[in-house]
Amino acid sequence: MADGSSVPIGAMAPASGAARQKGSLHKLARHRSTTAFLLCLPLILLIAAFVVYPAFYAIYLSMLNKKMTAFVGLNNFAFLLKRHTFQLVIFQSCLFAITAVVLKALLGFIIAHLMHNIPGGNQKIWRGLLLVPWVIPLALSTLSWWWMFDPSYSAFNWILNQFGFDNVPWLGVGWIARACTIVVNVWYGTPFFMIMYLAALKSVPEQLYEAASIDGAGAVQKLFFVTLPMMRNIIAITVLFSLIVTFADFDIVRILTSGGPQDMTHVFATYAFQVGIQSGDIPLGASVSLFMFPLLAFAAFFVLRGVTKRSKEIAA
Repeated sequence: MADGSSVPIGAMAPASGAARQKGSLHKLARHRSTTAFLLCLPLILLIAAFVVYPAFYAIYLSMLNKKMTAFVGLNNFAFLLKRHTFQLVIFQSCLFAITAVVLKALLGFIIAHLMHNIPGGNQKIWRGLLLVPWVIPLALSTLSWWWMFDPSYSAFNWILNQFGFDNVPWLGVGWIARACTIVVNVWYGTPFFMIMYLAALKSVPEQLYEAASIDGAGAVQKLFFVTLPMMRNIIAITVLFSLIVTFADFDIVRILTSGGPQDMTHVFATYAFQVGIQSGDIPLGASVSLFMFPLLAFAAFFVLRGVTKRSKEIAA
């Protein structure tokens, strides 16, 4: 070369080969991402058609008057907040969802631990049996519960009568009816928590328990310092998912009580159905259903922020 320096031909060849390989990898990655997007496109379109569009249309409806002929802004929301019945619905929805989710999480955690200690084939049998409440269609199982709570033919009252107790109006008294709806929801949802927590327990390395035993930790200490820290993310995600589903629950309350007695068991979904469909005020019903969004968005923000923070700590 002019400056007297020279570059060996053997050194240039690997560099050019590496550049070509890198370029081909980028092309392959772009090709794969494009293929993945095209494969996911039908699902994306379905979500847009059945989730995104109805959500924005519900927001639009909530800002119309009853005849859907004039734009009223947030008047429907202001009107609802002034109604005593809707204030009761907010309280009942929060009571129903929070109580049911807490009970499902506790029972699911306990059952998962018991299942985790059952050996081999027996665990598969019990796991299949405990999943039955979750597998049965909710409407069908709720009808069975309705029959057991029925004031005239209640199986529970028949048992109480055998021991000399009087009949209990299970679905005729406000607080008892609320408790019944929560019990049915817990019965239905606990298997989901159980199977999620059982999977999380099986992913905890046994070496951690062995190290804790060497350090002299007991069963309670292993639970609080090994099991729970390793399961925090799955517990948080499971609780959030169940909270969303429970807040939007319709079948249980609708079949058992239809919101009665005296509107004391209504939740957002059943009250929105009553106002929007049965009473014919669709914009007001849409406003009722949208009240769930800020509550769930608030819960999702804090839960997911905690999960992200813990994931970064683990990665670091």
